Amino acid sequence: MLTISSLSRDELGARLAGDGLRLRTGRFTTRVQTRIDTLADGIALLYADYPLLPDDAFANFHLELARPKSMRRWYRPQVELAYDGRKAFEPLPLQQALAMFEWGLNWCVSTRAHSYLIVHAAVLERNGRALIMPAPPGSGKSTLTAALCGRGGWRLLSDELTLVGLDDGLVLPYVRPVSLKNQSINIIRRYLPDAVLSPPVADTTKGTVAHMRAPADSVARGQETALPAWVIFPQYAADAPITLEEVSPGTTFMELAGNSFNYSVLGARGFQALGRLIDQVQGYRFRYSKLDEALELMSQLPLRS
Repeated sequence: MLTISSLSRDELGARLAGDGLRLRTGRFTTRVQTRIDTLADGIALLYADYPLLPDDAFANFHLELARPKSMRRWYRPQVELAYDGRKAFEPLPLQQALAMFEWGLNWCVSTRAHSYLIVHAAVLERNGRALIMPAPPGSGKSTLTAALCGRGGWRLLSDELTLVGLDDGLVLPYVRPVSLKNQSINIIRRYLPDAVLSPPVADTTKGTVAHMRAPADSVARGQETALPAWVIFPQYAADAPITLEEVSPGTTFMELAGNSFNYSVLGARGFQALGRLIDQVQGYRFRYSKLDEALELMSQLPLRS
């Protein structure tokens, strides 16, 4: 199958400026329209390995990113995001167009895809088993995710959204670039020198942000599900010894429910899906300071008996 990299930069720009580029991420397809050159550059850089879909392919979501039709086109330029033709967020500075696009893709799935239980968590797979990592900002989740899929032998399913099937309990991929913030950007540059990162953008609501291109193999296997096996609550702590402590099923349930975007929306189906997930996984609290030690420990996680 052809990939987005088969388009020249001019051809990609023409598609984005015209009827839109159909971008397939996991089970979802988004029609993306924009005339913003820096966003087109970001898509060319980060989504080169994604399949090139026909212009008439069905799209679940329709996003357009454009400059406001006002004086803001020239004075402190901004970018607006429209979902199905309606403005979805307040405008952001134009240099944050790529970050706004990434956040918009997350928003589409987290607020619309109620065929799945959606947890705000990174998720990776190894030997058919999924490792789910919910964590607040500053915990080192995305840094650890980048290291695991970049050097640790894990397949990236998502850096942000864990999608659990309501009927079968399987974890579905939603493979997208890994979002890195502040100090994590240089940490991953040093740890994964061959990784492809977008140019950092400063002064966003999350600080300085850059995105790491997802591994090509993870993108190619973007339809392969996994069985949930572990829920890890990671926490980076400078110079701290590495620790791994079991968490009770009840605590794991409550923390996952609290990190879910649609647990309450789904009602009984959400409760059943989360209960089934808890029956399959072992929960841990994990503290680390060195990525090499973290990857070694993650490679030895035992399956729940």
